[in-house]
Amino acid sequence: IWIKLVDKRGKKEKENIFQFKGGIVQFVEHLTVNKERLHKKAIYFQKEKDSVVIEAALQYCDSYAENVFTYANNIHTTEGGTHLSGFRSALTRAINSYAKSKNLLKNSLAITGDDTREGLTAVISVKIPNPQFEGQTKTKLGNSEVDGLVASSTLEALSTFFEENPSIANKIIDKVI
Repeated sequence: IWIKLVDKRGKKEKENIFQFKGGIVQFVEHLTVNKERLHKKAIYFQKEKDSVVIEAALQYCDSYAENVFTYANNIHTTEGGTHLSGFRSALTRAINSYAKSKNLLKNSLAITGDDTREGLTAVISVKIPNPQFEGQTKTKLGNSEVDGLVASSTLEALSTFFEENPSIANKIIDKVI
């Protein structure tokens, strides 16, 4: 999306252009520009399942705050919804699964969801044919089928990424633990 704002008040026009040519990856990089990143490039995936397009980009930093933005059909869902819950559950499962398979957890403990989200900056975007929002302000997505679609896509993408990039996966696991 490309947004151009022109301020014609006053004698001199002021123009601002807002655009992330790299899509949500560049948006995540912009959000983490002043932070110490655990990995150089943002993790990105895009999948399509049952006419639903799922796109996510995430970056871990050395901070402890979670910074997640969710969108449904380009509408910012500030309260999250089913796409956020699917992403969160899959993130926790993928990290736990990788850590257990590589014997990185002591006493077979499990990592909690809160732990997996510390230092996480992410943008999750879904495009769905018939979105159902809770409330009139469209701040929360309510499509129940989206939870499972996002969860399975995220789990598959992150599991593959962790296996193909063990050094990054290990940095993330160390941070989470």
